[in-house]
Amino acid sequence: MNRLRLAIISTHPIQYYAPVFRALADDPRIELRVFYTMSQVADSPVSDAGFGRDIRWDIPLQEGYDSEFVPNVAHTPGTAHFKGIHNPALIPTIEKWRPGAVLVYGWNHRSHLAALHHFKGRVPVFFRGDSTLLDERPSWRKLARRAVLRWIYSHIDVAIAVGSNNRDYFAWCGVPAERIAFAPHSVDNERFADRSGVHRAHAAQLRSELGLAPWDRVIVFAGKFMPYKDPLLLLESFIRVDADAHLVLVGNGVLESEMRLRAQDYSNIHFLPFQNQSAMPAVYRLGEVFILPSRSETWGLALNEAMASGRPIIAGSKVGAARDLVREGVNGWQFESRNGAHLTSVLRQAIKADRRTLASMGELNAKVIDAWSTPAAALGIADAVTTFACAPSYASVLLS
Repeated sequence: MNRLRLAIISTHPIQYYAPVFRALADDPRIELRVFYTMSQVADSPVSDAGFGRDIRWDIPLQEGYDSEFVPNVAHTPGTAHFKGIHNPALIPTIEKWRPGAVLVYGWNHRSHLAALHHFKGRVPVFFRGDSTLLDERPSWRKLARRAVLRWIYSHIDVAIAVGSNNRDYFAWCGVPAERIAFAPHSVDNERFADRSGVHRAHAAQLRSELGLAPWDRVIVFAGKFMPYKDPLLLLESFIRVDADAHLVLVGNGVLESEMRLRAQDYSNIHFLPFQNQSAMPAVYRLGEVFILPSRSETWGLALNEAMASGRPIIAGSKVGAARDLVREGVNGWQFESRNGAHLTSVLRQAIKADRRTLASMGELNAKVIDAWSTPAAALGIADAVTTFACAPSYASVLLS
């Protein structure tokens, strides 16, 4: 069987995408090559402004699939602004490889948008992103945004949605329903499972170092201490709960000094610095419940990781994943983002819940998240690409 040559364009190796790329490379229908556009990180740590540090992930991100970095000649290289990714050699390099289809991750970089424009009508063009309509904007800005996005997405053949909110976004942007495929947003669930008990043991050690007893009720947040994550709202809401429980805040960021100052009089609020990927399965097991209180989050893959670690979850209503992953009172809770009173009420429910109930919720999550796995994501992408790109109707369009 002839394999479809699929070129993927992405900025740099990302811990969430690399497992999917490996799984795609193992699909007998696909011959894969990933073209990375942020060449500055090829042999250097990734500078993460959210954590306020350079990060070199301690898990392999380029093993098991074919990839190459294309030189980025942007005057100010970076992924945070449109002109930070400029690769004049990107299109010629991909064309030389002779792909049968192109999948672009994200359009808001100069070279990525240029690739969408160039390859449309030459080969099938697929798009992957996780944007939603959850952010509130004035009406005039919504109209302007929609006009621009409709033009951008006119350059793709199929959008591959990561979840329900993302699917709604693509439809709002004018992508016909029959041109919206689905491949679930995922993490490497197997890495967060604990079949040997090593993560549980590591978590017990960390709890001991924090002065937490085995019977203490603990809520965990892990992420960037940034305004959009709303860790200050969580901190204030937890203080108002006034219960026999502990809050562990894991990460770093611009709000850290303010958070530590606010928490200084509370012995039941604990801080851990940024933890690399190999430590995260233990971090999620520090507590009985994991919370993501963000006021704006297109998805929130930390929820996937917590569920794969067998923990109930709490999510803000503006977290894109909440719609698909949270079953109210069954595997976790949802609260109205930015609403401290509502969050305080939900925290009370979680803290007062019976331990056996929380354990059952966590066990359920470990099963629910199977549908949002690396194999499921890779299968969704491979099915979408091969079904559409190999369809005779599309071939006739290219030849006409």
